[in-house]
Amino acid sequence: MNSTTKSSVLVLLVACGLFIAACGGSDSGSGGGGKLSLVAYSTPKEAYDEIVPAFEKTAAGKGTTFTTSYGNSGDQARAVISGLPTDIAALSLEPDITKLVDDKLVSPGWQSATSTKGIVTHSVVALAVRKGNPKHITGWADLIKPGVQVVTPNPFTSGGARWNIMAAYGAQIQQGKTEAQATDYLQKLFKNVASQDKSAREALQTFTGGKGDVLISYENEALTAIAKGQKLDYVIPDETILIENPIAVTTDAGPKAKAFVDYAVSKPAQKIFAAKGYRSVIPSLVDKTKYPDPPKEFNITKFGGWATVMKKFFDPKDSVMQRIEKGLGVSTG
Repeated sequence: MNSTTKSSVLVLLVACGLFIAACGGSDSGSGGGGKLSLVAYSTPKEAYDEIVPAFEKTAAGKGTTFTTSYGNSGDQARAVISGLPTDIAALSLEPDITKLVDDKLVSPGWQSATSTKGIVTHSVVALAVRKGNPKHITGWADLIKPGVQVVTPNPFTSGGARWNIMAAYGAQIQQGKTEAQATDYLQKLFKNVASQDKSAREALQTFTGGKGDVLISYENEALTAIAKGQKLDYVIPDETILIENPIAVTTDAGPKAKAFVDYAVSKPAQKIFAAKGYRSVIPSLVDKTKYPDPPKEFNITKFGGWATVMKKFFDPKDSVMQRIEKGLGVSTG
């Protein structure tokens, strides 16, 4: 066999190997095993790093193996639509699952698949600050003061950023302000934003790397950073939003994928989520001494639900945040 023939055979073998690997992310369905592909947003990685092997040890998960992918929620949804092998999508917010429904990759009835209406974790938006809180941050009003640098992800790539923005906006409404005043608050807030990373996890890395005075983030992200030895504190504002993170199986996934979703909302997995700073979707597992209810907590239905919110606040061509970002010279593409 000459060198040219050898090279051709090698290329063919590599191509076949890549094809098999790409097709190997699907649940084999019946039988004792199956390879599952979990595609998730960035922040719950530490939790799934424990939940996946715990599921594999159960009777329902016996013989399964996993591939996992983590990134900002918007990019992950687009990757699934573009063909990334996926059996389970665990994303930051409902609209990213809705994109998969629109492409017929997830069933329209995904919310009825679990007793938690398709929600796998809860959290609230928190304000992470430097150790000792040198800027004396106590609530939303402090974030628009002169000299305060804020870190939050880009709302046109990050689901976490959208939760942050709706928390900030909704807090103003909870304080009795008008919609115009709440929008004006967002404009002032983003004038103080020093960094807009693509994902919540990248924003955390930017903040722990030394940039900014305040990070708007999930409560669980702050707790994860503290658990890893990062020198920061966090504040839960009186007015903040309940974060609800969805999970769904894809239409081509087999029963093992459904079994994993069932496990993710069960007590064993929810205890792992709780240990990683999430507020469990099982009320009895929420330790109120560690996770007290914010006195003026609200949820996304306050603004008409995600379909209304996405159009009004996050349409990349014409919306509240598009106009704010355009004024700052930030891309919304």
